[in-house]
Amino acid sequence: MSPFASLTALERAFFALWSLLLCLAYIVVAVLGVRKKRYRFTVTALPTFALAYFAWQVIFDFALDGRGIESAAAVSRTLCALPWGAWCGALGALTVVACVLAAFYLRYAKTSITPDAIKDYLDRIPCGVCCWLDNGRVLFSNICMNELCVALTDGPLRNGNSFAEAVAGGLKEADGKMWRFACREVVYGGERMREMIASDVTAEYAKTQALEKDKAELSRINRELKEYTLGIDETVRRQEILQAKVNIHDEMNRLMLTTVAAEDGDAAAMDAIFALWEQNALLLCMDAEDAADEVASARIEALAEALRIRLTWATDVPLSLDEGRRGLVYTAAREALANAAKHAHATEMAIAFDETEDGVDCRFASDGVMPQGAVTFTGGLANLARLAEKEGAAVSVAVGERFTLSVRFPREKQPNG
Repeated sequence: MSPFASLTALERAFFALWSLLLCLAYIVVAVLGVRKKRYRFTVTALPTFALAYFAWQVIFDFALDGRGIESAAAVSRTLCALPWGAWCGALGALTVVACVLAAFYLRYAKTSITPDAIKDYLDRIPCGVCCWLDNGRVLFSNICMNELCVALTDGPLRNGNSFAEAVAGGLKEADGKMWRFACREVVYGGERMREMIASDVTAEYAKTQALEKDKAELSRINRELKEYTLGIDETVRRQEILQAKVNIHDEMNRLMLTTVAAEDGDAAAMDAIFALWEQNALLLCMDAEDAADEVASARIEALAEALRIRLTWATDVPLSLDEGRRGLVYTAAREALANAAKHAHATEMAIAFDETEDGVDCRFASDGVMPQGAVTFTGGLANLARLAEKEGAAVSVAVGERFTLSVRFPREKQPNG
């Protein structure tokens, strides 16, 4: 086999290029080993790099100035005198080593958790990730977060603090989607930094909006139902007023017939008829609510008698209360009587009214067994409180020697919402 020195210049140039490519390959493996902190790749690559570089230097020294083998160094002359097959074997062995190192490196990169693997994974996830120091210097940000920064600030992500101020509030819209930004402080390697996560909450936001809309509609329906429930008592009361008017008119018709049928000579009968005429005329001239008050008061008396509770009215219902508030007074009286008989086994109840510059206080005080602990508004008391709220009044209870249910009406009726 002919020596390496007898090869043509073009053939020696091929070997020089081969050794040069091996040098570059070993440099790449050594640098990647340092970057991945896998120094065994670097330690293995450096000696083989020295051998490949030495082979390239020998060929370069032999070909320097084209002066032939006599002008080359002694080592170069010795190595160039070897058969070219030996050169092929040596460079082939170095190539095999380079391929083995590259294969091990690629296998390690695919099967191990490395910074590049983490970066590649974070670039693939559908949420944004960003970390920066307290001075704003960005340590890491994935592709999604960079795109969000451009969409929201019209600029690249250079300062973490500035971007955090731009997304203050936590919920932002970008590219037709809703994103929630959450920041927190983390400590890594003894150094404090800030982390921001941007999550796509478009579907959740749409469902939340729909839920808020349904909640508003439900509130409206509940409000209408409450008003309808409160209106039932008003309808019943108006029906009672109408019935009172009918009764009065019926009585007037009876008196008219009685008057026509009476004999002119019977003075006592005529006096009685005229007295009835006067009484019913007064009732007819009264407002409908006045007649309703008498009916309601009579019913309260009848209820107290049925419950065997002696009822005492300190004064009449104040005339300063309007129609709705007087109706609430009778409703409160019925509720107080029912509770006194059911829970306290009361035998007496006193109803009193105090008028002041601020308003009117209605008190329903009963004897009997006093409740233990706090009194909760449930059932009838809860309904009474809702009715009072509609009239701008307030309901309260006090427990002492007697159980007192109070309804306070302010002087000026407060509009309820």
